[in-house]
Amino acid sequence: MNTLNLLESQLDPNQAAINEICAAGEPWVKQIKRGQKFRIVDLEGNQAVDTLFYNASNALEHYSATDTIRRQNRLYLSAGSKLYSNSGNAMLTIIADTCGQHDTLGGACAAESNTVRYALEKFPMHNCRDNFLHALAHDPLCQQLGMSKRDLPSNINFFMNVPVTKAGGLEFVDGLSAPGKYVEMRAEMDVIILISNCPQLNNPCNAYHPTPIRLLIWD
Repeated sequence: MNTLNLLESQLDPNQAAINEICAAGEPWVKQIKRGQKFRIVDLEGNQAVDTLFYNASNALEHYSATDTIRRQNRLYLSAGSKLYSNSGNAMLTIIADTCGQHDTLGGACAAESNTVRYALEKFPMHNCRDNFLHALAHDPLCQQLGMSKRDLPSNINFFMNVPVTKAGGLEFVDGLSAPGKYVEMRAEMDVIILISNCPQLNNPCNAYHPTPIRLLIWD
């Protein structure tokens, strides 16, 4: 069994340069400068936060699950983990974490995966892939970099619990998080962060009830 790596932050939310709420099921996009700190707060507990990171000057360089897992020989992210790009560069470092484990394998829910995992009638349900595609096509930061659906790699699922079975499969089970748990990162380069605050209603990761998150950035 993995031991959760917990580490609290010393940063004061009242001193954050940005302190915003992302509503349940919605996307959120911001640029984070190198050296800035960024926190995601799970306000009500067990809310999956599907997240992508891009080099702010070159969208062809983005978060890579493969490089992140291989470089650290760990499937799950926690305090001390580095998030690596497809060019092998460190993009962010997790500097505080009160949840202790975050998923790198489960991917983003989509219309197609909802039909495969659950039922054909789930196809029109709102999903993270739609959130990502909408932001890539319409958000000004994404438009400046000329981003499109080709720029959609595998994502991180912060606060999501996706164990790997002995047979090598994935299970989507109750989360490990709780109200007020957070994960905090330091940017190692200028990055664009793209979040889908997951609208999934079909698995127990968020108790079948999407909830808002808080997002903070410190200079």
